[in-house]
Amino acid sequence: MGFESILSKYEDGPADIFPDASERDVARAASKDCPDERDFAALLSPAAKTMLEPLAQKAHSLTLRHFGRTVLIYAPLYLADYCDNRCRYCCFNGERGGERKKLSQDEIKRETAALASLGIGHVIVLTGDNRLHTPPRYLEDALKIITPHFASVAIEVPSMDTDDYKRMIAAGADGFTMFQETYDRKIYADVHPSGPKRNFLYRLDAPERAATAGMRLINIGALLGLAPWRREVFLTGLHALYLQDKFPSCDITVSLPRLRLSHTGFESYAQPMQDADMVQSIIALRLFLPHVGINISTRETAWFRDNILPLGITKMSAASSTSVGGYAVHKTTGNGQFEVGDERSLPEIKTMLAAKGYYPVLKDWIGAQNP
Repeated sequence: MGFESILSKYEDGPADIFPDASERDVARAASKDCPDERDFAALLSPAAKTMLEPLAQKAHSLTLRHFGRTVLIYAPLYLADYCDNRCRYCCFNGERGGERKKLSQDEIKRETAALASLGIGHVIVLTGDNRLHTPPRYLEDALKIITPHFASVAIEVPSMDTDDYKRMIAAGADGFTMFQETYDRKIYADVHPSGPKRNFLYRLDAPERAATAGMRLINIGALLGLAPWRREVFLTGLHALYLQDKFPSCDITVSLPRLRLSHTGFESYAQPMQDADMVQSIIALRLFLPHVGINISTRETAWFRDNILPLGITKMSAASSTSVGGYAVHKTTGNGQFEVGDERSLPEIKTMLAAKGYYPVLKDWIGAQNP
């Protein structure tokens, strides 16, 4: 059954999971070295809103203890935007008109060279979901071009079987990212009306298949704003804990992508997630999962990313392009998958981190192909 057996326990409950939590419950949760599920719910409850300052101080202390003052820098590398899915919130929606792009091998080489020249050692390779244009063989060939130039290459691609993930690893990938988008099955079905991605359980189990295949890094998350945020963050945390317990040799990390309403015209089922909600989410995750890395992408503004850094952030993207060929091949054309909120260059991000007393890490892993 995998994580579904845990998910099913919470599917019919209130959006706040622990709506009657008091400040005493929050204080007790924060005092524990090993908070349990009920403690995590308390840390995400409305009662915790009045206690964010002392909770933030503990989150900061835990982050320094387990991660020091290092922040790993990464960037996305989009190869194609052909997609058979009809995700209502996504600019790559298969019903969207306009030109589609897929990089050729020569174009992949150009994009790889442009991104590698920035000095970033960690990249995430992304495509849309279209087996005709981007089958596993295309990804294998692309990875063989890309991986020799970076310390670590992760994939954020359509759900695959375990054997396909093994093929990606053999081609050089060592990391996996997949966002469940929402853990609410009803909302999931509505925002994914057709396409391969409509299979909720196949996507839910993908991180486990990737870990079983041998991926070193597993990164998960929900697209915050599709459904009530407290339940989504709570279930993301439980999912991360489940993977951490089952695959202790894997580096489990969590991302907190916040829905950005762009020209797709999508109207969310939940109230937009406010900055204070994001702050509470990061703090609660850090207290519940002190050893788990927390990523924040360039979806967020420069001001917000700078200010949430001490709460528990250990990884952040920089100099990101969210369009196919956005670094060299198609720099001035094409729509990105989402709007970038922090457009600072890598040197500017490094300067910001140094000013705040943090050390930007561009390479923290030496793979077999990168001695």
